[in-house]
Amino acid sequence: MINTQTVNLRFSTILSLLMKKNKEVTIYDLAKKLKYSPSTVSRALNNHKSISEKATREIQATAKKMGYRPNSLAASLRNNRSKTIGIMIARINRPFVSTLISGIENAARKAGHNVLISQSNDIYENEVNNAKALYDSRICGLIVSLGMETKDTKHFQQFADQNIPIVFVDRAPDDFNSYRVIIDNYAAGYRATQHLIDQGCKRIAHFAGAQHLNVYNLRKKGYLDALRENNIPVDEELIMDLKTMSFAEGKEATRILLERDNPPDGIFSSNDTAAVSSIITAKDKGIKIPEELAVIGFNDDPISSIVDPALSTVSHPAMKMGEISTQRILDHSTRNMDADISEITMLDTEIIVRNSSKRIKD
Repeated sequence: MINTQTVNLRFSTILSLLMKKNKEVTIYDLAKKLKYSPSTVSRALNNHKSISEKATREIQATAKKMGYRPNSLAASLRNNRSKTIGIMIARINRPFVSTLISGIENAARKAGHNVLISQSNDIYENEVNNAKALYDSRICGLIVSLGMETKDTKHFQQFADQNIPIVFVDRAPDDFNSYRVIIDNYAAGYRATQHLIDQGCKRIAHFAGAQHLNVYNLRKKGYLDALRENNIPVDEELIMDLKTMSFAEGKEATRILLERDNPPDGIFSSNDTAAVSSIITAKDKGIKIPEELAVIGFNDDPISSIVDPALSTVSHPAMKMGEISTQRILDHSTRNMDADISEITMLDTEIIVRNSSKRIKD
Protein backbone atom coordinates (compact mmCIF):
# COMPACT_ATOMS: atom_id res chain seq x y z
CA MET A 1 0.00 0.00 0.00
CA ILE A 2 1.40 3.39 -1.01
CA ASN A 3 1.72 6.00 1.73
CA THR A 4 0.30 9.16 0.06
CA GLN A 5 1.78 11.47 2.67
CA THR A 6 5.27 10.07 2.09
CA VAL A 7 4.97 10.43 -1.69
CA ASN A 8 3.78 14.04 -1.38
CA LEU A 9 6.65 14.84 0.97
CA ARG A 10 9.22 13.37 -1.42
CA PHE A 11 7.68 15.18 -4.38
CA SER A 12 7.78 18.51 -2.49
CA THR A 13 11.43 17.95 -1.58
CA ILE A 14 12.40 17.14 -5.17
CA LEU A 15 10.43 20.12 -6.50
CA SER A 16 12.12 22.40 -3.98
CA LEU A 17 15.58 21.18 -5.01
CA LEU A 18 14.78 21.63 -8.69
CA MET A 19 13.52 25.17 -8.11
CA LYS A 20 16.61 26.01 -6.09
CA LYS A 21 18.84 24.54 -8.75
CA ASN A 22 17.12 26.45 -11.57
CA LYS A 23 16.94 29.79 -9.73
CA GLU A 24 18.56 32.54 -11.77
CA VAL A 25 21.47 34.33 -10.13
CA THR A 26 20.80 38.09 -9.94
CA ILE A 27 22.98 41.13 -9.32
CA TYR A 28 21.46 41.21 -5.83
CA ASP A 29 22.86 37.72 -5.16
CA LEU A 30 26.27 38.90 -6.33
CA ALA A 31 26.02 42.07 -4.23
CA LYS A 32 25.18 40.04 -1.12
CA LYS A 33 28.02 37.61 -1.76
CA LEU A 34 30.63 40.30 -2.42
CA LYS A 35 29.28 42.96 -0.05
CA TYR A 36 29.00 45.58 -2.79
CA SER A 37 25.93 47.67 -3.63
CA PRO A 38 23.76 46.38 -6.50
CA SER A 39 24.53 49.54 -8.49
CA THR A 40 28.29 48.89 -8.15
CA VAL A 41 27.85 45.29 -9.31
CA SER A 42 25.73 46.40 -12.25
CA ARG A 43 28.29 48.95 -13.40
CA ALA A 44 31.20 46.52 -12.98
CA LEU A 45 29.42 43.92 -15.12
CA ASN A 46 29.11 46.60 -17.81
CA ASN A 47 32.79 47.64 -17.46
CA HIS A 48 31.87 51.14 -16.29
CA LYS A 49 34.88 53.43 -15.84
CA SER A 50 33.69 54.59 -12.40
CA ILE A 51 34.52 51.13 -10.94
CA SER A 52 38.14 50.19 -10.26
CA GLU A 53 39.78 47.48 -12.36
CA LYS A 54 40.34 45.34 -9.28
CA ALA A 55 36.68 45.46 -8.23
CA THR A 56 35.55 44.86 -11.81
CA ARG A 57 37.71 41.74 -12.13
CA GLU A 58 36.51 40.40 -8.78
CA ILE A 59 32.83 40.97 -9.57
CA GLN A 60 33.02 39.53 -13.08
CA ALA A 61 34.95 36.46 -11.88
CA THR A 62 32.39 35.79 -9.14
CA ALA A 63 29.54 36.28 -11.58
CA LYS A 64 31.03 33.68 -13.91
CA LYS A 65 31.61 31.25 -11.05
CA MET A 66 28.05 31.61 -9.74
CA GLY A 67 26.57 31.19 -13.21
CA TYR A 68 25.20 34.71 -13.56
CA ARG A 69 23.57 35.43 -16.92
CA PRO A 70 22.49 38.93 -17.96
CA ASN A 71 18.73 39.21 -18.32
CA SER A 72 18.56 40.66 -21.81
CA LEU A 73 14.77 40.99 -21.70
CA ALA A 74 14.82 42.99 -18.48
CA ALA A 75 17.67 45.12 -19.81
CA SER A 76 15.78 45.94 -22.99
CA LEU A 77 12.72 46.93 -20.99
CA ARG A 78 14.80 49.17 -18.76
CA ASN A 79 16.52 50.82 -21.69
CA ASN A 80 13.22 51.31 -23.50
CA ARG A 81 11.84 53.66 -20.87
CA SER A 82 8.85 55.80 -21.64
CA LYS A 83 9.20 59.53 -22.21
CA THR A 84 7.49 60.10 -18.88
CA ILE A 85 8.89 61.99 -15.91
CA GLY A 86 7.59 60.92 -12.52
CA ILE A 87 6.69 63.55 -9.92
CA MET A 88 6.39 62.78 -6.21
CA ILE A 89 5.07 65.60 -4.04
CA ALA A 90 3.50 65.88 -0.59
CA ARG A 91 0.33 67.90 -1.21
CA ILE A 92 -0.82 69.00 -4.63
CA ASN A 93 -3.18 71.65 -3.20
CA ARG A 94 -0.35 73.86 -1.90
CA PRO A 95 0.26 76.89 -4.18
CA PHE A 96 4.04 76.36 -4.17
CA VAL A 97 3.62 72.73 -5.25
CA SER A 98 1.06 73.43 -7.96
CA THR A 99 3.33 76.13 -9.41
CA LEU A 100 6.31 73.75 -9.19
CA ILE A 101 4.36 71.09 -11.12
CA SER A 102 3.38 73.67 -13.73
CA GLY A 103 7.06 74.50 -14.27
CA ILE A 104 7.94 70.81 -14.58
CA GLU A 105 5.13 70.11 -17.04
CA ASN A 106 5.85 73.15 -19.21
CA ALA A 107 9.48 72.14 -19.66
CA ALA A 108 8.62 68.46 -20.14
CA ARG A 109 5.97 69.18 -22.78
CA LYS A 110 8.40 71.35 -24.80
CA ALA A 111 10.79 68.39 -24.86
CA GLY A 112 8.08 65.94 -25.96
CA HIS A 113 7.77 64.31 -22.53
CA ASN A 114 4.78 63.64 -20.30
CA VAL A 115 4.53 63.71 -16.51
CA LEU A 116 3.02 61.27 -14.02
CA ILE A 117 2.10 62.85 -10.67
CA SER A 118 1.68 61.21 -7.26
CA GLN A 119 1.09 62.77 -3.85
CA SER A 120 1.80 61.30 -0.42
CA ASN A 121 -0.20 63.71 1.75
CA ASP A 122 2.99 63.85 3.86
CA ILE A 123 2.59 60.15 4.82
CA TYR A 124 5.79 58.08 4.56
CA GLU A 125 4.07 54.80 3.67
CA ASN A 126 2.24 56.50 0.80
CA GLU A 127 5.53 57.89 -0.49
CA VAL A 128 7.13 54.42 -0.49
CA ASN A 129 4.17 52.94 -2.39
CA ASN A 130 4.18 55.83 -4.87
CA ALA A 131 7.88 55.27 -5.53
CA LYS A 132 7.24 51.60 -6.35
CA ALA A 133 4.33 52.46 -8.65
CA LEU A 134 6.39 55.05 -10.56
CA TYR A 135 9.34 52.66 -10.81
CA ASP A 136 7.06 49.98 -12.29
CA SER A 137 5.80 52.55 -14.81
CA ARG A 138 9.32 52.71 -16.33
CA ILE A 139 9.70 56.47 -15.97
CA CYS A 140 12.80 58.08 -17.48
CA GLY A 141 13.43 60.29 -14.43
CA LEU A 142 11.99 61.26 -11.07
CA ILE A 143 11.42 64.67 -9.45
CA VAL A 144 10.74 64.58 -5.70
CA SER A 145 9.78 66.94 -2.92
CA LEU A 146 9.87 64.86 0.25
CA GLY A 147 6.90 64.37 2.57
CA MET A 148 6.94 65.65 6.15
CA GLU A 149 7.28 62.14 7.63
CA THR A 150 10.15 61.03 5.40
CA LYS A 151 13.39 60.32 7.24
CA ASP A 152 14.52 57.13 5.44
CA THR A 153 15.22 57.48 1.72
CA LYS A 154 16.05 53.88 0.83
CA HIS A 155 12.94 53.59 -1.39
CA PHE A 156 14.74 55.79 -3.92
CA GLN A 157 17.66 53.40 -4.28
CA GLN A 158 15.77 51.27 -6.81
CA PHE A 159 15.93 54.19 -9.25
CA ALA A 160 19.64 54.80 -8.71
CA ASP A 161 20.35 51.08 -9.19
CA GLN A 162 18.88 51.31 -12.69
CA ASN A 163 20.51 54.66 -13.51
CA ILE A 164 17.18 56.52 -13.45
CA PRO A 165 18.03 60.12 -12.48
CA ILE A 166 16.43 61.67 -9.40
CA VAL A 167 16.05 65.40 -8.77
CA PHE A 168 15.11 66.43 -5.24
CA VAL A 169 13.51 69.85 -5.30
CA ASP A 170 12.99 72.09 -2.26
CA ARG A 171 12.65 69.36 0.42
CA ALA A 172 15.83 67.38 -0.23
CA PRO A 173 17.72 64.77 1.85
CA ASP A 174 21.34 65.21 2.87
CA ASP A 175 22.19 61.50 2.72
CA PHE A 176 21.34 60.60 -0.89
CA ASN A 177 23.51 61.48 -3.88
CA SER A 178 21.35 63.10 -6.54
CA TYR A 179 20.52 66.32 -8.29
CA ARG A 180 19.09 68.96 -5.95
CA VAL A 181 17.32 72.17 -6.89
CA ILE A 182 16.94 74.30 -3.78
CA ILE A 183 17.10 77.80 -2.32
CA ASP A 184 19.37 79.13 0.42
CA ASN A 185 16.93 78.51 3.25
CA TYR A 186 19.39 79.60 5.92
CA ALA A 187 19.96 83.02 4.33
CA ALA A 188 16.22 83.43 3.71
CA GLY A 189 15.40 82.63 7.35
CA TYR A 190 18.07 85.03 8.54
CA ARG A 191 16.86 87.89 6.33
CA ALA A 192 13.20 87.37 7.28
CA THR A 193 14.09 87.57 10.98
CA GLN A 194 16.41 90.54 10.42
CA HIS A 195 13.57 92.36 8.69
CA LEU A 196 11.38 92.01 11.80
CA ILE A 197 14.27 93.20 13.99
CA ASP A 198 14.76 96.22 11.72
CA GLN A 199 11.07 97.03 12.26
CA GLY A 200 11.68 97.21 16.02
CA CYS A 201 10.58 93.70 17.08
CA LYS A 202 12.26 92.39 20.26
CA ARG A 203 10.33 89.18 20.96
CA ILE A 204 10.10 87.25 17.71
CA ALA A 205 8.30 83.90 17.61
CA HIS A 206 9.04 81.26 14.98
CA PHE A 207 6.69 78.71 13.40
CA ALA A 208 9.11 75.85 12.69
CA GLY A 209 8.26 72.84 10.53
CA ALA A 210 9.58 69.28 10.81
CA GLN A 211 13.25 69.69 11.73
CA HIS A 212 14.51 66.56 9.95
CA LEU A 213 13.70 68.32 6.65
CA ASN A 214 16.41 70.64 5.35
CA VAL A 215 14.07 73.49 4.45
CA TYR A 216 12.67 73.97 7.95
CA ASN A 217 15.87 73.15 9.80
CA LEU A 218 17.87 75.76 7.89
CA ARG A 219 15.18 78.43 8.18
CA LYS A 220 15.21 77.94 11.94
CA LYS A 221 19.01 78.18 12.06
CA GLY A 222 18.82 81.46 10.15
CA TYR A 223 16.22 82.74 12.63
CA LEU A 224 18.36 81.78 15.64
CA ASP A 225 21.56 83.31 14.24
CA ALA A 226 19.79 86.58 13.39
CA LEU A 227 18.59 86.86 17.01
CA ARG A 228 22.03 86.08 18.45
CA GLU A 229 23.87 88.48 16.17
CA ASN A 230 21.49 91.26 17.22
CA ASN A 231 21.97 90.40 20.93
CA ILE A 232 18.37 89.26 21.32
CA PRO A 233 18.02 86.34 23.77
CA VAL A 234 16.62 83.11 22.32
CA ASP A 235 13.39 82.20 24.12
CA GLU A 236 12.51 78.54 23.47
CA GLU A 237 8.88 79.24 24.40
CA LEU A 238 8.61 81.40 21.29
CA ILE A 239 9.59 78.52 18.97
CA MET A 240 6.48 76.60 17.94
CA ASP A 241 7.08 73.18 16.35
CA LEU A 242 4.33 72.59 13.79
CA LYS A 243 4.00 69.17 12.15
CA THR A 244 2.33 70.14 8.86
CA MET A 245 2.43 73.96 8.91
CA SER A 246 -1.33 73.98 8.32
CA PHE A 247 -3.83 76.81 8.84
CA ALA A 248 -5.23 75.08 11.92
CA GLU A 249 -1.78 74.60 13.46
CA GLY A 250 -0.90 78.25 12.84
CA LYS A 251 -4.13 79.35 14.48
CA GLU A 252 -3.54 77.23 17.58
CA ALA A 253 0.11 78.28 17.86
CA THR A 254 -0.88 81.95 17.66
CA ARG A 255 -3.55 81.49 20.33
CA ILE A 256 -1.03 79.90 22.70
CA LEU A 257 1.55 82.65 22.11
CA LEU A 258 -0.88 85.54 22.58
CA GLU A 259 -2.28 84.11 25.82
CA ARG A 260 1.15 84.08 27.47
CA ASP A 261 2.12 86.71 30.04
CA ASN A 262 4.82 88.04 27.72
CA PRO A 263 3.51 87.55 24.15
CA PRO A 264 5.65 88.08 21.03
CA ASP A 265 5.70 91.31 19.04
CA GLY A 266 6.72 89.53 15.83
CA ILE A 267 6.22 86.14 14.12
CA PHE A 268 8.36 84.57 11.41
CA SER A 269 6.45 81.63 9.94
CA SER A 270 8.15 79.02 7.73
CA ASN A 271 5.21 79.16 5.33
CA ASP A 272 2.46 81.57 4.32
CA THR A 273 -0.44 79.33 5.33
CA ALA A 274 0.37 79.42 9.04
CA ALA A 275 1.35 83.09 8.81
CA VAL A 276 -2.03 84.08 7.35
CA SER A 277 -3.84 82.16 10.10
CA SER A 278 -1.76 84.03 12.70
CA ILE A 279 -2.87 87.40 11.26
CA ILE A 280 -6.54 86.38 11.28
CA THR A 281 -6.30 84.93 14.81
CA ALA A 282 -4.52 88.01 16.19
CA LYS A 283 -7.05 90.39 14.60
CA ASP A 284 -9.91 88.38 16.11
CA LYS A 285 -8.31 89.00 19.51
CA GLY A 286 -8.09 92.74 18.88
CA ILE A 287 -4.33 92.75 18.21
CA LYS A 288 -3.21 95.43 15.76
CA ILE A 289 -1.13 94.22 12.80
CA PRO A 290 1.70 95.28 12.46
CA GLU A 291 1.76 97.82 15.30
CA GLU A 292 1.45 95.22 18.08
CA LEU A 293 2.37 92.10 16.13
CA ALA A 294 4.43 92.11 12.92
CA VAL A 295 4.20 88.96 10.77
CA ILE A 296 6.26 87.58 7.89
CA GLY A 297 5.71 84.30 6.05
CA PHE A 298 7.47 82.24 3.39
CA ASN A 299 6.64 81.24 -0.24
CA ASP A 300 4.71 84.27 -1.56
CA ASP A 301 1.53 82.23 -2.05
CA PRO A 302 -1.42 84.08 -3.68
CA ILE A 303 -3.19 84.26 -0.29
CA SER A 304 -0.41 86.50 1.03
CA SER A 305 -1.66 89.34 -1.19
CA ILE A 306 -5.33 88.80 -0.33
CA VAL A 307 -5.24 88.78 3.48
CA ASP A 308 -5.66 92.16 5.22
CA PRO A 309 -3.12 93.50 5.90
CA ALA A 310 -1.18 91.92 3.06
CA LEU A 311 1.46 89.46 4.26
CA SER A 312 5.18 90.16 4.05
CA THR A 313 6.92 87.03 2.81
CA VAL A 314 9.97 85.42 1.20
CA SER A 315 9.82 84.72 -2.53
CA HIS A 316 10.16 81.08 -3.56
CA PRO A 317 10.84 80.60 -7.30
CA ALA A 318 8.68 77.50 -7.71
CA MET A 319 8.13 77.81 -11.47
CA LYS A 320 11.85 78.18 -12.17
CA MET A 321 12.68 75.31 -9.79
CA GLY A 322 10.31 73.06 -11.73
CA GLU A 323 11.77 74.03 -15.09
CA ILE A 324 15.35 73.48 -13.93
CA SER A 325 14.47 70.12 -12.36
CA THR A 326 13.05 68.89 -15.66
CA GLN A 327 16.12 70.12 -17.53
CA ARG A 328 18.36 68.10 -15.20
CA ILE A 329 16.43 64.93 -16.14
CA LEU A 330 16.67 65.68 -19.85
CA ASP A 331 20.39 66.57 -19.69
CA HIS A 332 21.15 63.42 -17.71
CA SER A 333 19.66 61.19 -20.40
CA THR A 334 21.49 63.04 -23.17
CA ARG A 335 24.88 62.86 -21.47
CA ASN A 336 24.49 59.23 -20.28
CA MET A 337 25.62 60.12 -16.76
CA ASP A 338 25.52 58.06 -13.53
CA ALA A 339 22.33 58.29 -11.44
CA ASP A 340 24.26 58.71 -8.19
CA ILE A 341 25.66 62.09 -9.23
CA SER A 342 25.66 64.83 -6.58
CA GLU A 343 24.89 68.27 -8.00
CA ILE A 344 23.26 71.23 -6.27
CA THR A 345 21.52 74.15 -7.98
CA MET A 346 20.74 76.98 -5.55
CA LEU A 347 18.37 79.78 -6.54
CA ASP A 348 18.01 83.27 -5.06
CA THR A 349 15.13 84.56 -2.95
CA GLU A 350 14.07 88.03 -1.83
CA ILE A 351 12.09 89.58 1.01
CA ILE A 352 8.75 90.98 -0.16
CA VAL A 353 7.74 93.65 2.35
CA ARG A 354 4.00 94.30 2.76
CA ASN A 355 1.82 95.87 5.45
CA SER A 356 1.78 92.90 7.86
CA SER A 357 5.29 93.80 9.04
CA LYS A 358 5.96 97.32 7.80
CA ARG A 359 6.15 99.52 10.89
CA ILE A 360 8.75 101.98 9.68
CA LYS A 361 7.48 104.07 6.79
CA ASP A 362 9.75 104.93 3.87
